Amino acid sequence: MSLDEDTRWLEWVTRQFESIAGDDKEIDLEEFKTALKVKESFFAERFFALFDSDGSSSISLDELLKALELLIHGSETDKLKFLFQVYDVDGSGSIDPDELRTVLKSCLRESAISLPEEKLDDLTLALFESADKDNSGSITFEELKAELENFPEVMENLTISAANWLKPPDLEQKKRQTPRYLTLTYWQNNSRKLLFLCAYACLSLLLFTAAMLQNRHGGAWFMVAKGCGQCLNFNCTFVMVLMLRRCFTWLRATWVVRILPLDQNILLHQIVGYAILCYTVMHTISHVINFVRLSQHSSYSVWEYLLTTRPGIGWVKGTASLTGVLLQLLIGLMVLCSSTFVRRSGHFEVFYWSHLSYIWVWSLLVVHCANFWKWFVVPGLVFILEKLLGLAVSHMGGLYIVEVNLLPSKVTHLVIKRPQFFHFKPGDYVYINIPDIAKYEWHPFTISSAPEQSDTLWLHIRSMGQWTNRLFEYIRQPETQAESPKRLAHSLRNRRQMKTQEELYRSTISNGLVASNEDDTIELTMYRQNGLNSGAIQVLRSQSTTADPLGQAERGEGPPLREISAKLGESPRFCNFKCYVDGPYGTPTRQIFASEHAVLIGAGIGITPFASILQSIMYRYNMRKQNCPNCNYSWCENIKDSEMKLRKVDFIWINRDQKSFEWFVSLLTKLEMDQADEEPEGRFLEMHMYMTSALSKNDMKAIGLQMALDLLAKKEKRDSITGLRTRTQPGRPEWAKVFQKVSEEKKGKVHVFYCGSPALAKIIKAQCERFGFHFYKENF
Repeated sequence: MSLDEDTRWLEWVTRQFESIAGDDKEIDLEEFKTALKVKESFFAERFFALFDSDGSSSISLDELLKALELLIHGSETDKLKFLFQVYDVDGSGSIDPDELRTVLKSCLRESAISLPEEKLDDLTLALFESADKDNSGSITFEELKAELENFPEVMENLTISAANWLKPPDLEQKKRQTPRYLTLTYWQNNSRKLLFLCAYACLSLLLFTAAMLQNRHGGAWFMVAKGCGQCLNFNCTFVMVLMLRRCFTWLRATWVVRILPLDQNILLHQIVGYAILCYTVMHTISHVINFVRLSQHSSYSVWEYLLTTRPGIGWVKGTASLTGVLLQLLIGLMVLCSSTFVRRSGHFEVFYWSHLSYIWVWSLLVVHCANFWKWFVVPGLVFILEKLLGLAVSHMGGLYIVEVNLLPSKVTHLVIKRPQFFHFKPGDYVYINIPDIAKYEWHPFTISSAPEQSDTLWLHIRSMGQWTNRLFEYIRQPETQAESPKRLAHSLRNRRQMKTQEELYRSTISNGLVASNEDDTIELTMYRQNGLNSGAIQVLRSQSTTADPLGQAERGEGPPLREISAKLGESPRFCNFKCYVDGPYGTPTRQIFASEHAVLIGAGIGITPFASILQSIMYRYNMRKQNCPNCNYSWCENIKDSEMKLRKVDFIWINRDQKSFEWFVSLLTKLEMDQADEEPEGRFLEMHMYMTSALSKNDMKAIGLQMALDLLAKKEKRDSITGLRTRTQPGRPEWAKVFQKVSEEKKGKVHVFYCGSPALAKIIKAQCERFGFHFYKENF
């Protein structure tokens, strides 16, 4: 930093110190822990001891500035010496295995990673053996420095990242950049949506102007009211057209998808909804002002014009004003309850039930406006037919949930018996109604099983709201109660469950899933422990005919099947309770097989659409696989066809903590096995796992742990956190670097598919526009 920047930074640190230290102008250990925001007290105590150079059990401003000078302005050697002192707990000048184990254990707690004691021992030995070059039984400073040179990215910014108050602020003034909405790339990537919005705005302006000119005899405010009224006629019908899901699903398979922004129908629905609110407010205000003017020249007061039928305004017994007031209240309530803070705060039911008032809105509009029925009749008929068709299809044959499994992170896995004529595409979603949970509520969830899995349908549901929490608790409750008065009913249900188990077992045998040897028995047992039913095992088995996972495990080329993953949740429970399914409905992910290079990004439970997609991709990939007749080598030819143009798939999964990975890891393990052999042009499917709670490699509190995890992953050929071959990366992805690598691979046109939080979607979309990638967001 320059002299001026250094002075400003010094003033900033002084203010931070004074706010923490208080009146005594000293920071004690407890204040230091609070300011540092560390989860593990070990590091707070070690840092405090090194900062407290005079041993007074408190840190003065001078001591703090001296330590910061080293950590921020010091050389790499100075920083490494500080790190070495942190690890050298007893101050002997070397690090022994027990000290290293203590540090790594604290690193695990700081990064919210839970590993068994045996794995901690393995990590300690892996790092110690790598660093102890002379086999002396201890690590010296020079040996630690030499070991860190193998990790150049660590040395770029070695600091205590969690202590935000220790970091200097960004003093560099950012250059003023052109807003992304004015860039050429943004207009190219959003051309369909922007052209559609322009056409929508022009049509609204045309309708508004035409209505004003037709009613120019009534005065300015009367003209504005009529102009807004005509726009409301159009918008209150158009908002319904944008939610014709079944029609939109059909249109996605036609050439129309290349012209109309069908993937943004929800966004457009929201825009039109806000437009309706604005037009309604303007329409009401204009009429109120007009009524004030009329009341000055008639015997009726303003309130009589607004709240009575005496003036006779309206084509149905003068009820225009009364219905208008009710419409204003209903529309305002619908918009308010549709807000993000309502839907995302676990109160989806508030949004759901308030939105059903659209029935009253349309009914009142027919009474309120003499011409509304002309706008409504055709779209309304289509909407009613679609609703009736969905209701008929969903209730034609009641479906049954035949198996449930409670997975980590409060994820409920439902296995539904698939109807014979139920056809869907990877990434599609359905509306499900479970009468035992809520008789009249329908909720949308993505199908997580592949279309090639013919006998069952999977749904993975994260408990995030009232309905999903009720579902989780309903399944978790004991099946029988000690003092239940309905013991015969429970007995009958248990008998049905046993019958279902027997049928599934027979299905397993009829599908050829009979263990031919001890290893096959182990494989089938592993699949069942991970919540896979007989139909899923059949699909997985059909995909792995050439992968030879058992052989790899025996040869030591992959993880042993017995250790692929631990039991992920409670044992699968066979059941038989009724549900209704409406759908399937298409999503933007239907474009994936028309892509050449697909990047799938899921955040948390946003992985569910990609569960189906990845299974389907690997099924089609294995259909292309070629086998050498003289050896066990297999490969996949790089062929484009009408079914799948994909040449490369990058799968990125971002999770908050370690436990969130567990429920999906069994499928990812299977997908890794399916492409055990390297392809001539590299792996067809690459996985990238990120754990945001884990501290990055350049953080002093995690540097040793991340080095040990890297070393052990290379040795065991699998990640210690997930059990996958793919190494879990700490922190959040650096999207610029991720997309730069994707761009340099030159595997064809890149399409990015995302499902997760809206905040992250904005960041990814901005990066896609920068690199010229097509961006699709799962939204329903």
